[in-house]
Amino acid sequence: MDVIDAINSRKTVRAFKPDPVGKDTILKILEAATRAPSWGNSQPWEVFVASGEALERLREGYSARFKHRQSSNPNIPAPRTWPPAIQERMRALMSAFSRATPTKTSPDDAMRQMLAPNYSFFGAPTVVFLCMDRSLTQWSMFDMGSLAQSIMLAAQEYGVDSAIAALFASYPDLVRADLDIPDDLAILIGLALGYADADQLRDRPRISRRPLKEVVRYKDV
Repeated sequence: MDVIDAINSRKTVRAFKPDPVGKDTILKILEAATRAPSWGNSQPWEVFVASGEALERLREGYSARFKHRQSSNPNIPAPRTWPPAIQERMRALMSAFSRATPTKTSPDDAMRQMLAPNYSFFGAPTVVFLCMDRSLTQWSMFDMGSLAQSIMLAAQEYGVDSAIAALFASYPDLVRADLDIPDDLAILIGLALGYADADQLRDRPRISRRPLKEVVRYKDV
């Protein structure tokens, strides 16, 4: 697949078919993705993959905690505030989801209804957890983002859809215990891989991007 086609066709899939992705395909995706650049060739990433019974245990554990409103405790805390312009774009996303899944419940229950699929990993057959040493800084976080994007683009080459979500790392103790992740590694984020279930309404909204003239400041004199 042409790289521009991969960039343009990639989207965050929030509903997956249960069909498994072969281990060989997952490893090919990850092998290609680890060609991502990193500062000083530090390659700070440590990657843990959950599928099969291991993922089902995590899915059950996450769903139970969410159902009982157990507070999350991610290794990387969420921002306390967002700039107004970013808040507006986030509201637009939530509005699109609300239109796709109309409900007559209270705003709090409606939000929980929208968030709930995150805690079942959108039904994906494989979830990749990206980790790095706790001693590392924002410099390495940039490298980790480069790896994540490379995974999603490499997945496009193999016809595999993806979803990256901070909420996948909501309960790191469950992930750490089941995947034998050492305590000296921070669990940053999760990335679901699988095949989109296009029939599910939740996967239909496609959010536009900011126009280039709003994003890029170009000066050549």
